[in-house]
Amino acid sequence: MCGRTSCHLSKEVLARACAYRDRQGQRRLPEWRDPDRYCPSYNKSPQSSSPVLLSRLHVEKGADSSERVIAPMRWGLVPSWFKEADPSKLQFNTSNCRSDTMMEKRSFKSESMGAADGPEDWEKVWDNWRPLTMAGLFDCWEPPEGGDCLYSYTIITVDSCKGLNDIHHRMPAILDGEEAVSKWLDFGEVSAQEALKLIHPTENITFHPVSSVVNNSRNNTPECLLPVDSLVKKELKASGSSQKMLQWLATKSPKKEDTKAPQKAESHVPQWSSQKSPFSRRRGADLLERWLKREKEEEPVAKQPHTQ
Repeated sequence: MCGRTSCHLSKEVLARACAYRDRQGQRRLPEWRDPDRYCPSYNKSPQSSSPVLLSRLHVEKGADSSERVIAPMRWGLVPSWFKEADPSKLQFNTSNCRSDTMMEKRSFKSESMGAADGPEDWEKVWDNWRPLTMAGLFDCWEPPEGGDCLYSYTIITVDSCKGLNDIHHRMPAILDGEEAVSKWLDFGEVSAQEALKLIHPTENITFHPVSSVVNNSRNNTPECLLPVDSLVKKELKASGSSQKMLQWLATKSPKKEDTKAPQKAESHVPQWSSQKSPFSRRRGADLLERWLKREKEEEPVAKQPHTQ
């Protein structure tokens, strides 16, 4: 369901956007893990790397579970039990996971939170906007033949809210507010049963249609986020003979006839411009084409000179 996100903030600005209060009430910034692997993008797709917030206790034994870190992770969870050497050979889609079945499936475990910024223009100094925080699950996969561990995640989805239901029947599980984020991440103090109560649809979002530019994941420009009028259609482009035909249709094609007005039977005899009813009673270019073909077939043979 969720197939595109955006996070184009710099590392420093994103950390300030994710500021939080620890268990002692002190204001803190999350610490980056592997910051060089973070690639800002206006158009992130599955299998790309995105920033994920998680409790420091996940990566450091004995750490305070209320402290947070940001780690770039692969979008599309690769479970730790996967035995192939190539993660792309995973036979099922793990970009999203349904909230109603995630506890039953072997693939999913651990809490995390994906951070995606919106289409607003962000300033160097943080101005109280916050990223769209989506609940997720992550795992750490170790290649069977050795090598670097791969951290990956999936976005939890729930039934759509009323505002989004006409677009799709599922939506990301959004953690609405700092308290919800803290409870979801602090697995050392909050039980899984209590955390799951945070997973539900929310109406506290705004949205707008964007250009089809986002359909190609190689496109990475601000245009991917700009609002567009969904009713505006692209202008039809044509060339050569198509342009001539379009011009003819624009100037010569008939207007919609009044169905109440009496209509005379059409004659199969071609009518010329000197007559009262030129091609205005013909409908569409296909009728014109058929008439031209018939004219050619029925053209009279030139008269032969009389011989004495």
